[in-house]
Amino acid sequence: MSNQPNVTGPDGVSRPYIGGQALIEGVMMRSPRAFTAVVRRKNGELVVRERAMADTRKGVKAWPLVRGIVTLVEALKLGSSALRFSADIFEQDLEEAEAAEKAKGPGILTALTLPILALLVAEPDEPLGSPRASKGDVKKRLFTALSIGFALLLFVALPQAFAAGTSRVFDLGYDVRSPGFQLLTGAGKLVIIVGYMLLIRRLPEIYRVFQYHGAEHKSIYAYESGRPLTVENARPMTTLHPRCGTTFLVMVALVSILVFTGIGPLLPQLGLGKLGDNVAFFVLKLPFLPLIAAVTFEIQRVFARYCTRGPLRALLWPGFLVQKITTIEPDDAQLEIALAALAVAVEAESALGDQANDEDRTFDSYATLQRALTAAM
Repeated sequence: MSNQPNVTGPDGVSRPYIGGQALIEGVMMRSPRAFTAVVRRKNGELVVRERAMADTRKGVKAWPLVRGIVTLVEALKLGSSALRFSADIFEQDLEEAEAAEKAKGPGILTALTLPILALLVAEPDEPLGSPRASKGDVKKRLFTALSIGFALLLFVALPQAFAAGTSRVFDLGYDVRSPGFQLLTGAGKLVIIVGYMLLIRRLPEIYRVFQYHGAEHKSIYAYESGRPLTVENARPMTTLHPRCGTTFLVMVALVSILVFTGIGPLLPQLGLGKLGDNVAFFVLKLPFLPLIAAVTFEIQRVFARYCTRGPLRALLWPGFLVQKITTIEPDDAQLEIALAALAVAVEAESALGDQANDEDRTFDSYATLQRALTAAM
């Protein structure tokens, strides 16, 4: 994620923090001042998108709590944009192969999932592409808004409906503001999150995204350990990482239980009836979501720094367990893409991001890209 300090590896060397995100047949990497997205086409070519970016670890954006809200916004913007970039290449390959195959591209569930995937597999930052808005950009923004609405319905409204239904079926008599109602809501939220991940994992293109998610984590571990960025060094690394977006989403669910259990009794009793009170409470919860994201970001930041070793590592286990759904062991070809994206990001960061290419580049193979990077050093 952005707003992260430098990483000091086992060799004692401090390195710029680099985060990543899995794409459709590709990986995006972000350093403080640059990012790159590398996607492999069906013919084996590698498409590289590289841009200079503003360092968001400065000024007000770097303040505690503020940086958490910035992170969530940037996750939705950059993550969905990067995934659309890779989806466009994926669909282009299908069209070139055979026009009839186009229907086999990412379906509506996959498309609606893009912003949610950006949270599950991302290390978020700024949006891709030009700031100028074309008609296509407007359509994409409208679809992103629809996807965000889908996420709110799935992860906020549905868990609350689950709690209300459970209270009614078992005659528990929970008021919408009560701690018991919030515990039921939280339990429903966790079940829905895990169930949703298991569902989309069954989609072939999402399964491969989760493999690239594993490749991204392995390559990041190789980088942070100070080892050369090779497939041989990345292959034995774990796919589980404490700063993963999947862990962030799980922690958001847990923090929301505590927050709404605390503020629920303080909210006024509106007397609108069961349905009316539930709708009103849902609306009243929305302004608290940025605060929950901000608090969760700070907690995850502390856990990632101080709880990776020893008995405190147990605090990371809930996130790691769910990451076992969203990270899958990659093959060597997928590791190559993650390592390529990371290597380009490292090279761009060393140039302070001012030499990033504005045009996408294409390489006929991973070996060709490696040679180009070596020649640029």
